[in-house]
Amino acid sequence: HGKLPWRDLFQPAIALATNGFPIGGRLAAALEVSRSSLLADAEATRTYFHPDRTAKVLGTKLAIPAYAATLAAIADQGADAFYTGTIAQAIVEKINVTAHAQTGAAITPGKTTPADLAGYRARKRDPVCTTYRAYWVCGMSPPSSGGLAVAQTLGILENFDLGRLAPVAPGVEGGKPQAQAVHLVSEAERLAYADRNRYVADTDFVPLPGGSHEAMTDKAYLRSRADQISPAASMGTAQPGNLGSLPRGTSAGSTGAGTTHFTIVDPAGNVVSMTSTVESGFGSFHMTGGFILNNQLTDFDVAPTDAEGQPIANRVAPLKRPRSSMAPTLVFRKNADGSRGAFHMGTGSPGGGAIIQYVVKTLVGVLDWNLDAQQATSMVDFGAANSPTTNVGGEHPNVNAANSGGADPLVTGLRALGHTVSVGAQSSGIGTVVRVRAHGAPALQGGADPRREGLVLGDAIAP
Repeated sequence: HGKLPWRDLFQPAIALATNGFPIGGRLAAALEVSRSSLLADAEATRTYFHPDRTAKVLGTKLAIPAYAATLAAIADQGADAFYTGTIAQAIVEKINVTAHAQTGAAITPGKTTPADLAGYRARKRDPVCTTYRAYWVCGMSPPSSGGLAVAQTLGILENFDLGRLAPVAPGVEGGKPQAQAVHLVSEAERLAYADRNRYVADTDFVPLPGGSHEAMTDKAYLRSRADQISPAASMGTAQPGNLGSLPRGTSAGSTGAGTTHFTIVDPAGNVVSMTSTVESGFGSFHMTGGFILNNQLTDFDVAPTDAEGQPIANRVAPLKRPRSSMAPTLVFRKNADGSRGAFHMGTGSPGGGAIIQYVVKTLVGVLDWNLDAQQATSMVDFGAANSPTTNVGGEHPNVNAANSGGADPLVTGLRALGHTVSVGAQSSGIGTVVRVRAHGAPALQGGADPRREGLVLGDAIAP
C-alpha cells in the first residue's frame, strides 16, 4: 500500500531505539505507578530502571537496543521474523515464565506455543460505514466494538437537532458544552453500549444479528432507540434492543489504559487513522526483544455466561479475538447521489472503554457544532457507558470540579436530569485531522489532545 521499500520503513524507529529519546512526563509517572509489577520482569527492570532499581525519571535518555535489533530483523526478513524463529521463541519463553525476577515468587505461566505464533494470521475486515447527516462515517469492524458503537450513537443522535445545542463560547478549548447536549449524547451512548455488550464479539465465532452490521445500524431501528430517550430525565441503565437474534447474555465490558492513536494524511491525500493497544499501561508487564507483551486476554469477558445462564458473545474461546473499544474513524462527505465522496475528517483516541465517548464527542464537535479540529479535540470529554454514571472531564479548565462539580452549571444541570455525574479526570489522547479550505485552497487542520503529549505536525497541503 505504499511506494517505499519495506526495509526503509523501519529505519527511523531503529535509529530512535538505538540513540534513545528523553522520557516524557506520562512515561515517568507510569514507571513509578507500575514499579512493583515491572520489577517482576528482568528485561523490563534493565530497560526502565537503574541498577539500584529506582525508576528512570523525566528527561532521562531511554535507549532500547534490543528493540532496535527486533526491528532490524523484521526489516531484513519480513513479518515471518516476528512470528517464527528466535523472536517468537523468546516470546513463548517469556509467556511461560514461572518466577518473579527479583523475589522468585511463583508466577502463573501462559500456554502459548511456537505453533500458536506461527499460525497467527492478521485479518482484513470490511469497515462499518454508515451515513450521518451530510456525511459518511467509517469505523473499525468487530471484534472491535468501536465502529459499531460510534455508528449506532450517531444514528440515534441523527434524530435530534444537535446543531442548536453547540457549546457556549467555544474558544481554543472548545467552550462549555450545554447540559441538554451532553444529556442527549450520553443517553444515545447508553443505548449503543447496551447493544455492544449484548451482541458484539469476534464475528468469526459469534455473528452479529442478521449476519452483518446492517441490522444494528438500520435507520428505523435506531429511530426506535432514539424514541426511548426522554429530554427531561436520564434512563440510567439502558436495555439492549430486540434484534431477533439467538439468546445471548449481557457483557460487563472492560477497560484498559495502554492504548495510543494517530491520524495522518499524506501529501497525496492518503489517510490512516490507527489505534493500537497493549491493554493496560504496560500490558502484561512481561518484556522481550525490547517490547512489552500485551494482556489483551482481559478484553474477553471472564464469565462464559451471564446470571441467567445465557452465553456471553465475548466469552473466551481458542483462536477467538477479544472485543475492544478501539474506534479509529474516517469521515467522508456525502455526494449528491448519496454515495461516499471526498475525505473530510479522521479521528480516534486511546482511553479503554471510554474511547467510544471520546470519538463521538469529537465527531459531534466538528460535524454538528462546526468546531475546528483543535476545538473539538480539546473540548470537555463527556459521555456514558451503560450505567447511571455520566462522565464530565474534571481535568478541563472549563469544568469546575471542586466539591464534585457542585458549583458547575453543566454538572448540576445533568444531575437535575437524573444523571449520576463523575468529574474524574479523563485520559483521552484524541488525534484529529479535518480537511478544510483556506484562502480558497484545500488545507488540513489538525488537533492534538492537550491531555496527553500529542502534537500536530504538517508541512504540505493535501490535494
